[in-house]
Amino acid sequence: MVLPTSPPIRWMHAFIDLPVDRFDAGAAFWLAVTRTRLSARRGARGEFATLLADEGDAHLKVQVVGGAGGIHLDPGTDDPQALVQAALDLGGSVVAVAERFTVLRSPGGLLLCAVPYQGESARTPVVAGPGGALSRVDQVSVDVAPSRYDAETAFWAGLTGWDLAQGSRPEFRVLRPPAHLPLRILLQRLDEEQPTGAHLDLACSDVDAVRAWHESHGATTVARHERWTVMHDPTGSVYCLTSRDPATGTLPAT
Repeated sequence: MVLPTSPPIRWMHAFIDLPVDRFDAGAAFWLAVTRTRLSARRGARGEFATLLADEGDAHLKVQVVGGAGGIHLDPGTDDPQALVQAALDLGGSVVAVAERFTVLRSPGGLLLCAVPYQGESARTPVVAGPGGALSRVDQVSVDVAPSRYDAETAFWAGLTGWDLAQGSRPEFRVLRPPAHLPLRILLQRLDEEQPTGAHLDLACSDVDAVRAWHESHGATTVARHERWTVMHDPTGSVYCLTSRDPATGTLPAT
Protein backbone atom coordinates (compact mmCIF):
# COMPACT_ATOMS: atom_id res chain seq x y z
CA MET A 1 0.00 0.00 0.00
CA VAL A 2 1.29 3.47 -0.90
CA LEU A 3 0.96 5.87 2.03
CA PRO A 4 -0.06 9.50 1.44
CA THR A 5 2.83 11.97 1.33
CA SER A 6 2.30 15.06 3.46
CA PRO A 7 4.57 18.12 3.15
CA PRO A 8 6.65 18.98 6.23
CA ILE A 9 4.85 20.88 8.99
CA ARG A 10 6.94 24.04 9.41
CA TRP A 11 4.94 25.52 12.32
CA MET A 12 1.84 24.72 14.37
CA HIS A 13 -0.72 27.12 15.81
CA ALA A 14 -3.45 26.25 18.28
CA PHE A 15 -6.64 28.28 17.99
CA ILE A 16 -8.67 28.93 21.13
CA ASP A 17 -12.21 29.19 19.76
CA LEU A 18 -14.36 31.41 21.96
CA PRO A 19 -18.12 32.09 21.80
CA VAL A 20 -18.86 35.72 21.04
CA ASP A 21 -20.45 36.38 24.45
CA ARG A 22 -17.41 34.97 26.27
CA PHE A 23 -14.61 36.23 24.03
CA ASP A 24 -13.45 39.05 26.31
CA ALA A 25 -13.29 36.84 29.42
CA GLY A 26 -11.57 33.99 27.60
CA ALA A 27 -9.03 36.16 25.84
CA ALA A 28 -8.21 38.08 29.03
CA PHE A 29 -7.54 34.84 30.91
CA TRP A 30 -5.23 33.32 28.30
CA LEU A 31 -3.37 36.59 27.87
CA ALA A 32 -2.77 36.74 31.63
CA VAL A 33 -1.55 33.16 32.13
CA THR A 34 0.67 33.14 29.03
CA ARG A 35 1.98 36.68 29.69
CA THR A 36 1.15 37.75 26.16
CA ARG A 37 -0.60 40.70 24.54
CA LEU A 38 -3.36 40.64 21.95
CA SER A 39 -2.61 41.61 18.36
CA ALA A 40 -4.92 43.82 16.37
CA ARG A 41 -8.06 41.87 15.50
CA ARG A 42 -8.44 40.86 11.86
CA GLY A 43 -10.84 39.09 9.57
CA ALA A 44 -14.03 40.30 7.94
CA ARG A 45 -15.71 40.57 11.36
CA GLY A 46 -12.63 41.08 13.53
CA GLU A 47 -12.90 37.45 14.58
CA PHE A 48 -9.18 36.55 14.69
CA ALA A 49 -6.32 37.70 16.91
CA THR A 50 -2.90 36.39 17.96
CA LEU A 51 -1.36 36.07 21.43
CA LEU A 52 2.01 37.84 21.10
CA ALA A 53 4.94 37.25 23.46
CA ASP A 54 7.88 39.60 23.90
CA GLU A 55 10.18 36.92 22.49
CA GLY A 56 9.73 34.10 20.01
CA ASP A 57 7.07 33.39 17.41
CA ALA A 58 3.42 33.11 18.39
CA HIS A 59 1.73 29.71 18.42
CA LEU A 60 -1.56 30.61 20.13
CA LYS A 61 -4.45 32.46 18.52
CA VAL A 62 -8.05 33.24 19.46
CA GLN A 63 -11.16 33.24 17.30
CA VAL A 64 -14.77 34.28 17.81
CA VAL A 65 -17.07 31.38 16.91
CA GLY A 66 -20.80 30.90 16.80
CA GLY A 67 -20.91 27.62 18.72
CA ALA A 68 -19.69 26.43 22.08
CA GLY A 69 -15.98 26.94 21.33
CA GLY A 70 -13.04 24.61 21.73
CA ILE A 71 -9.56 24.10 20.27
CA HIS A 72 -8.39 23.48 16.73
CA LEU A 73 -4.97 23.21 15.10
CA ASP A 74 -3.53 25.14 12.16
CA PRO A 75 -0.53 23.32 10.65
CA GLY A 76 1.61 25.67 8.55
CA THR A 77 3.45 24.36 5.50
CA ASP A 78 5.15 25.59 2.35
CA ASP A 79 2.51 23.75 0.29
CA PRO A 80 -0.94 23.98 1.88
CA GLN A 81 -2.63 22.36 -1.11
CA ALA A 82 -0.42 19.30 -0.77
CA LEU A 83 -1.35 19.17 2.91
CA VAL A 84 -5.03 19.31 1.98
CA GLN A 85 -4.58 16.42 -0.45
CA ALA A 86 -2.72 14.40 2.17
CA ALA A 87 -5.55 15.03 4.65
CA LEU A 88 -8.09 13.79 2.09
CA ASP A 89 -6.00 10.70 1.36
CA LEU A 90 -5.86 9.99 5.11
CA GLY A 91 -9.64 10.09 5.50
CA GLY A 92 -10.22 13.77 6.22
CA SER A 93 -12.67 16.05 4.43
CA VAL A 94 -12.84 19.66 3.25
CA VAL A 95 -15.28 21.91 5.11
CA ALA A 96 -14.57 25.29 3.48
CA VAL A 97 -12.01 26.99 1.25
CA ALA A 98 -10.93 30.58 1.97
CA GLU A 99 -8.39 32.79 0.25
CA ARG A 100 -5.50 31.92 2.55
CA PHE A 101 -6.56 28.72 4.28
CA THR A 102 -8.61 25.57 3.87
CA VAL A 103 -10.82 24.30 6.69
CA LEU A 104 -10.65 20.52 7.07
CA ARG A 105 -12.22 17.90 9.27
CA SER A 106 -10.31 14.88 10.58
CA PRO A 107 -11.85 11.39 10.31
CA GLY A 108 -13.01 11.72 13.91
CA GLY A 109 -14.61 15.11 13.28
CA LEU A 110 -12.04 17.60 14.62
CA LEU A 111 -11.64 20.82 12.64
CA LEU A 112 -8.20 21.98 11.48
CA CYS A 113 -6.93 24.49 8.94
CA ALA A 114 -4.17 24.11 6.35
CA VAL A 115 -2.33 27.44 6.28
CA PRO A 116 0.80 28.81 4.57
CA TYR A 117 4.01 28.86 6.58
CA GLN A 118 4.93 32.43 7.59
CA GLY A 119 8.59 32.05 8.54
CA GLU A 120 8.16 31.23 12.24
CA SER A 121 11.15 29.51 13.82
CA ALA A 122 11.55 30.30 17.54
CA ARG A 123 9.46 29.00 20.42
CA THR A 124 8.26 31.51 22.97
CA PRO A 125 9.95 31.28 26.41
CA VAL A 126 8.49 29.45 29.38
CA VAL A 127 6.23 31.63 31.53
CA ALA A 128 7.04 32.40 35.18
CA GLY A 129 4.13 32.86 37.56
CA PRO A 130 4.16 35.21 40.57
CA GLY A 131 5.93 32.65 42.79
CA GLY A 132 8.40 31.59 40.12
CA ALA A 133 6.65 28.40 38.99
CA LEU A 134 7.17 27.83 35.27
CA SER A 135 4.59 26.80 32.68
CA ARG A 136 4.16 26.59 28.93
CA VAL A 137 1.27 25.75 26.61
CA ASP A 138 3.04 23.05 24.62
CA GLN A 139 0.51 20.31 23.89
CA VAL A 140 -2.91 19.85 22.34
CA SER A 141 -4.80 16.78 23.51
CA VAL A 142 -7.11 15.33 20.85
CA ASP A 143 -9.84 13.51 22.77
CA VAL A 144 -11.23 10.61 20.75
CA ALA A 145 -13.97 8.00 21.20
CA PRO A 146 -12.78 4.36 21.23
CA SER A 147 -14.35 3.53 17.85
CA ARG A 148 -12.47 6.37 16.13
CA TYR A 149 -9.17 6.22 17.96
CA ASP A 150 -7.09 4.18 15.51
CA ALA A 151 -8.28 6.17 12.48
CA GLU A 152 -7.67 9.48 14.23
CA THR A 153 -4.20 8.38 15.33
CA ALA A 154 -3.32 7.29 11.79
CA PHE A 155 -4.61 10.59 10.40
CA TRP A 156 -2.53 12.84 12.65
CA ALA A 157 0.56 10.63 12.43
CA GLY A 158 0.37 10.60 8.64
CA LEU A 159 -0.43 14.31 8.32
CA THR A 160 2.40 15.49 10.58
CA GLY A 161 5.00 12.82 9.88
CA TRP A 162 6.05 13.15 13.52
CA ASP A 163 7.33 10.33 15.73
CA LEU A 164 4.45 8.39 17.29
CA ALA A 165 5.12 6.97 20.75
CA GLN A 166 3.16 5.24 23.46
CA GLY A 167 2.24 7.67 26.23
CA SER A 168 2.48 7.25 29.99
CA ARG A 169 -0.89 5.45 30.11
CA PRO A 170 -2.45 2.84 27.78
CA GLU A 171 -5.00 5.36 26.49
CA PHE A 172 -2.33 7.90 25.45
CA ARG A 173 -0.27 8.13 22.28
CA VAL A 174 2.06 11.07 21.68
CA LEU A 175 3.16 12.69 18.43
CA ARG A 176 6.51 14.35 19.07
CA PRO A 177 7.47 17.16 16.69
CA PRO A 178 10.96 18.44 15.84
CA ALA A 179 12.42 20.25 18.84
CA HIS A 180 11.95 23.78 17.46
CA LEU A 181 8.20 23.40 16.97
CA PRO A 182 5.97 24.74 19.76
CA LEU A 183 3.22 22.12 20.09
CA ARG A 184 3.09 18.38 20.32
CA ILE A 185 -0.09 16.31 19.99
CA LEU A 186 -1.46 13.89 22.57
CA LEU A 187 -4.07 11.43 21.29
CA GLN A 188 -6.28 10.41 24.20
CA ARG A 189 -8.67 7.47 23.90
CA LEU A 190 -11.84 8.24 25.84
CA ASP A 191 -13.86 5.68 27.77
CA GLU A 192 -17.16 6.51 26.06
CA GLU A 193 -18.45 7.26 22.58
CA GLN A 194 -18.72 11.01 22.11
CA PRO A 195 -17.74 13.65 19.52
CA THR A 196 -14.03 14.24 19.02
CA GLY A 197 -12.73 17.34 20.79
CA ALA A 198 -9.47 18.90 21.87
CA HIS A 199 -8.04 20.82 24.79
CA LEU A 200 -4.81 22.59 25.73
CA ASP A 201 -2.24 21.11 28.11
CA LEU A 202 0.33 23.18 29.99
CA ALA A 203 3.61 21.68 31.19
CA CYS A 204 4.30 22.96 34.73
CA SER A 205 7.27 22.92 37.08
CA ASP A 206 4.84 23.06 40.04
CA VAL A 207 1.25 22.14 39.18
CA ASP A 208 -0.23 23.35 42.47
CA ALA A 209 1.46 26.75 42.24
CA VAL A 210 0.35 27.23 38.63
CA ARG A 211 -3.15 26.07 39.56
CA ALA A 212 -3.40 28.71 42.30
CA TRP A 213 -2.19 31.40 39.91
CA HIS A 214 -4.75 30.40 37.30
CA GLU A 215 -7.51 30.36 39.92
CA SER A 216 -6.60 33.95 40.79
CA HIS A 217 -7.46 34.82 37.18
CA GLY A 218 -10.85 33.09 37.30
CA ALA A 219 -10.08 29.43 36.48
CA THR A 220 -11.61 26.62 38.54
CA THR A 221 -10.26 23.20 39.45
CA VAL A 222 -12.28 20.24 38.16
CA ALA A 223 -10.23 17.19 39.22
CA ARG A 224 -6.74 16.32 40.43
CA HIS A 225 -4.77 13.29 39.29
CA GLU A 226 -1.25 12.10 39.99
CA ARG A 227 0.34 13.77 36.97
CA TRP A 228 -2.25 16.30 35.82
CA THR A 229 -5.01 18.57 37.08
CA VAL A 230 -8.14 19.25 35.05
CA MET A 231 -9.21 22.90 34.96
CA HIS A 232 -11.96 25.10 33.56
CA ASP A 233 -11.01 28.51 32.20
CA PRO A 234 -13.43 31.39 32.94
CA THR A 235 -15.54 30.46 29.89
CA GLY A 236 -16.00 26.88 31.12
CA SER A 237 -13.63 25.29 28.59
CA VAL A 238 -11.46 22.39 29.78
CA TYR A 239 -7.68 22.46 29.88
CA CYS A 240 -5.06 20.57 31.90
CA LEU A 241 -1.99 21.38 33.97
CA THR A 242 0.56 18.57 33.76
CA SER A 243 3.75 17.74 35.64
CA ARG A 244 5.77 17.55 32.43
CA ASP A 245 8.95 19.66 32.27
CA PRO A 246 8.09 23.02 30.61
CA ALA A 247 11.46 23.06 28.85
CA THR A 248 11.51 19.49 27.50
CA GLY A 249 7.92 18.23 27.71
CA THR A 250 9.07 15.07 29.50
CA LEU A 251 7.57 13.64 32.66
CA PRO A 252 9.60 13.61 35.87
CA ALA A 253 11.37 10.36 36.74
CA THR A 254 9.38 8.04 38.97
